[in-house]
Amino acid sequence: MLNIKVRKFLELIKFSHTIFALPFALIATILALQETHQLVNEKSTWIIFFWIVIAMAGARSGAMGFNRFIDRKWDAENPRTASRPSVTGEISAFQIIVMVVISFAVLIFAAWNLNLLAFWLSPVAIFLVCFYSYTKRFSSFSHFFLGMAIGSAPVAAWIAVTGTFSASSIIIGLSVLTWMAGFDILYALQDLEYDKSTQLHSIPVKIGITKSLLLAKLLHILTVGLWIILSYLEALHWIFVAGIIVCSALLIWEHSLLKKDDLSKLDMAFFNMNAIISVTLFITLTLDVILFL
Repeated sequence: MLNIKVRKFLELIKFSHTIFALPFALIATILALQETHQLVNEKSTWIIFFWIVIAMAGARSGAMGFNRFIDRKWDAENPRTASRPSVTGEISAFQIIVMVVISFAVLIFAAWNLNLLAFWLSPVAIFLVCFYSYTKRFSSFSHFFLGMAIGSAPVAAWIAVTGTFSASSIIIGLSVLTWMAGFDILYALQDLEYDKSTQLHSIPVKIGITKSLLLAKLLHILTVGLWIILSYLEALHWIFVAGIIVCSALLIWEHSLLKKDDLSKLDMAFFNMNAIISVTLFITLTLDVILFL
């Protein structure tokens, strides 16, 4: 029974989707550790990695739980989401609230163990990830609010290591914003008719399928440009550049899977391609930094 409940909680918060944002937070962590010459200290490096991963898990679990809690009415009416545990009653509203509170408490505790600035800024992170859940009610730009919320993760990771901001952390954050907004626009295509019927806002509702596909492509072109800027700012080498090339090819493939009159491969484009992209970029950057220390 306990295992079933745990599985339902993981299903509720789409825990597997953590792989989207976490690699970018770790990219920022590695570059910040390199800048502060802490990579050579294995003990402190692993401690920092540990608390950043814990903070990310807390932030994302809390954000997804909060989203599921306040969207129960819409999720129940949407055939695509009607089977979510928050709708079927397999997980009660009270249980979701408890999970959200615990998750954000974990985030704050992890931030405290990193540094004082990270701790004081943790409520800002909580506000960002929660505010996104309301934006679809009043703004077509909810995808960009999502990108901003998730894009704050690498900036927060940099602060957690150095106690300061940097141009590189902002560039990584912006690349996550454009990347995430682009594929969230694509993901929203499957709810186009439902969103229209319930007067929920999205880019596809506002500008239609064709223009949404084009805008997502433009955002992902900008994403690649930001990765190139990052490689220049951090004086990275051919391994990371190769990673950018591979990820660019994957983005092209992702967009080739979707046609105006055929969105049947949307799940593959949304989850598979983007999970591979984030992990590929993380692996190539890690190898680049380690091999050229």
